[in-house]
Amino acid sequence: MEHLLRECLNYLAVERGLSENTLKAYGRDLSDYLKYLRKRGILSPDDVSSKITRDYLSRLRNGGSSPATIARKLAAVKTFHKFLVRERVTDKLPVADLRSPKIPRKLPRVLRVDQVELLLDQPKGSKPIALRDRAILEALYGAGLRISELLSLDVDDVDFEEGYIRCFGKGSKERIIPLGSYALRAISDYIKRGRPIFCKKHPDSALFVNTRGKRLTRQGCWKILKGHALRAGFREIHPHVLRHSFATHLLEAGADLRAVQEMLGHAKISTTQIYTHLTREHLREVYMQAHPRARVTSRGKTID
Repeated sequence: MEHLLRECLNYLAVERGLSENTLKAYGRDLSDYLKYLRKRGILSPDDVSSKITRDYLSRLRNGGSSPATIARKLAAVKTFHKFLVRERVTDKLPVADLRSPKIPRKLPRVLRVDQVELLLDQPKGSKPIALRDRAILEALYGAGLRISELLSLDVDDVDFEEGYIRCFGKGSKERIIPLGSYALRAISDYIKRGRPIFCKKHPDSALFVNTRGKRLTRQGCWKILKGHALRAGFREIHPHVLRHSFATHLLEAGADLRAVQEMLGHAKISTTQIYTHLTREHLREVYMQAHPRARVTSRGKTID
């Protein structure tokens, strides 16, 4: 059924406009699923029963996969079988009764403003690598970009006159995001004095490139972020920590939730609302530290 998998991925790319990273994840998950079917002796979609898909779900659960991984794999399997029905390859839909596990929503870790400033100050000097790294960090925090969005940027996507950056998010959806003076200055310095050094032999339209002049990879960007985070004293850091901090700091300062949703490129407002939990926690901390009766018991003793 590998040819059906290829057709499904092509449909998701062309008709649904899924990103390259999402398509790769679907491809890996569905390859694993088809491998399972082959082991069960199933070579045709018509032979896949509800019991088979339930057994596959049990295999994932018993194999120690996290709820998030199980939910992702099941989403891929459901999409695949719905595609087969849509294309009239089969009339069987053996995934109709499958229920994805509930995923506990974790609050994203964010940095305080002073911690962000410490991180952004790590690239030192005026060498090309320092100029590039400073521009990367400023763009991630200044525009709340995903790593994949940052790396897909071309030089022409930055409008220095109007102070905007154009990027393509999930589903190849275009959005325009304002950029502050710090980010604009850092990107401008990099384009003028850093990027040309890297692109001498291999001209490229990519905004952020490696030392060979090629578009920077996700692994390369993550290594850069992690390296500067360690130098700033942060042992545990997430690739999207600056994106999360961007959203949280905007909301803490009173930004409109819908505006933040648009800047982040969230399809649903509920996705953006997770950051309001963080801002409420921030307000509670301020209250507990500042209000004279917040940390005092009825006997007048301070609560530790």
